[in-house]
Amino acid sequence: VFSVQQTERIFRAAQAVGLALRVHADELTDLGGAAMAARLGARTADHLLFANDDGIRAMAHAGTIAVLLPGTAYFLHLQRYARARDMIAAGVPIALATDFNPGSCMTESLPLVLNLACTQMRMLPAEAITAATINAAWAIAEQDRIGNLAVGKRADVLVLDAPSHEHLCYHFGVNLVDAVVKNGKVVAERGRRLN
Repeated sequence: VFSVQQTERIFRAAQAVGLALRVHADELTDLGGAAMAARLGARTADHLLFANDDGIRAMAHAGTIAVLLPGTAYFLHLQRYARARDMIAAGVPIALATDFNPGSCMTESLPLVLNLACTQMRMLPAEAITAATINAAWAIAEQDRIGNLAVGKRADVLVLDAPSHEHLCYHFGVNLVDAVVKNGKVVAERGRRLN
């Protein structure tokens, strides 16, 4: 774990060569990472389980996107999750992701992440789906190409076998995807890839 001072030096060097800033911050303790990310203009700050009120307000003011990764809290048996409701109330844009890795979150399941966001972080299904789609696209600077259905964007769509969008968050542990449309073409149906 880098200190705030070390991270600031790394960030300034990255900025000097034109790199966008992203940071994993305040995952296991409050180091002031959320406030630092906002102060230095980071596009995103990830994890944020221990982000304090000042850091949350600073992120809202700076427009820094909070990428929440509830799968890590689940996998590591942590006793807390990021304060999504407080972040939303403060105006922090929220994205959701898996943080798939062998050390702290061995899942690629975005529906599981959506379920954890709703059950453990008290996000509403529409908020969680927005966080996993258009807000996630903003987090990776791809909002002009992907993230929602709009003229001029790629048509990437999941067709669900579910009575409503809420079931994507509610009915977890099963594959609700009936078809996958990638860039406007059906590429999979009923669990099978098409040529």
